[in-house]
Amino acid sequence: MMDSSLIDQLAEIVGQKNVLRAPEELLTYGYDATRDEGRPDCVVFPTTTEHVSAVMRLASEHTIPVCARGAASGLSGGSVPITGGISLAMTRMNHILEINTDDLFARVEPGVVVATLIDEVAKHGLLYPPDPSSMRTCTMGGAVAENAGGLRGLKYGVTKDYVIGLTAVAADGRVFHTGGVTMKNVSGYDMTKLLVGSEGTLAVITEITVKLIPAPEARRSLMAIFGDIRDAGRTVSEVIRSGLIPATLEIMDRITINAVEDAKGIGLPREADALLLFESDGDPAVVEKEAARIEEICRANGASEIRVAADDEERESIYTARRASLPSLARVKPTCILEDATVPRSKVLEMLNAVNEIAERHGLVIGTFGHAGDGNLHPTIICDERDAEEMERVERAIDEIFEAALRLGGTLSGEHGIGLAKRRYMERQFGPEGMAMMSRVKAALDPKNILNPGKIFEVTPCLTS
Repeated sequence: MMDSSLIDQLAEIVGQKNVLRAPEELLTYGYDATRDEGRPDCVVFPTTTEHVSAVMRLASEHTIPVCARGAASGLSGGSVPITGGISLAMTRMNHILEINTDDLFARVEPGVVVATLIDEVAKHGLLYPPDPSSMRTCTMGGAVAENAGGLRGLKYGVTKDYVIGLTAVAADGRVFHTGGVTMKNVSGYDMTKLLVGSEGTLAVITEITVKLIPAPEARRSLMAIFGDIRDAGRTVSEVIRSGLIPATLEIMDRITINAVEDAKGIGLPREADALLLFESDGDPAVVEKEAARIEEICRANGASEIRVAADDEERESIYTARRASLPSLARVKPTCILEDATVPRSKVLEMLNAVNEIAERHGLVIGTFGHAGDGNLHPTIICDERDAEEMERVERAIDEIFEAALRLGGTLSGEHGIGLAKRRYMERQFGPEGMAMMSRVKAALDPKNILNPGKIFEVTPCLTS
């Protein structure tokens, strides 16, 4: 427990209105979108980089854990304060500082909601491509910390592909800057890329510079309906093999389709075994050609029906269905466990088959959806954590899902991060030497292990003397 006098000092730094300490106020800040929970000793809302610097100096002096937090929509337990201490809520640093239409970049504070930035740059005919499913809720700081992806990841990449500069605060309170506003910058170590995806374990990010691109002139969206998910899997492989790179290529299985239809009632085909959702964008003539070729491949691989969005309203309906996948599955049973296994794109069908076999063998309901075009699947187990026997089967199934992903040449996470949820698998992917190297980086930048301790590493990294 933190001494109350230290919380008083924090209030002197940021102002009384920017500190929470009452037990009933702290409760909300012990969770994210996972089953994990913790309890901070206080919640601090900085509004400037100087506030963050002063908070970190105090935390370092007294070895107080600090867990930075955005909208807490994370799916890996990354913002859960399992060691108590300070929950550093960045949501009041929520200003778009600059949209530069000459050099095509934007500067934002970490509390800016991702969709707010996307909407604002769209007014200038520009696009910030990363679009997590939670983009109407999640913040830029959280997206950078977790290296979030989104539906457009196949063509445009993920958050790390757009962050070109950062202002950050080190564990001891020192403020430093990485990158810049130029599109090419190879001076020194790439500290920007090191911090993106570091989940708050290396520094606290207080300003983000991202590159923007011109918005595409045209878009065309379609939904392909399959009676057999294996045909859908083969279609994914053939689309990629053909050299087509659609902006999005999403998949939803039968369980997910019916969960979304139960929740939203938007006319999805309940009898389908799988849906593939495509969007092509760019030059109008190229879009028409690409969309026609995608339709041809879908039909050749067994699609029973193809629905093409006639206008923006129908297009939005297609993607509303996809973005509703997780919340819709979460309504089915009391507990919903979303995983983030990612495999090479050529292995999507094998991974789908593996998940279905695991579900059948353990007697579980697993709905699978995700970004099929870049191999990032989200097997989602719907269960009831009050049933101890069922949860034992769930844990075995989770182990086997990640074993399958790694066996197929995949990775533990494509966009959700490691946090608490997957730290026990890290050595399986990277081996002891790989983990030792990461541990050295952590110890060098955070020698007292106060920045989001307990995340990514199952064992506390060796600290410097």
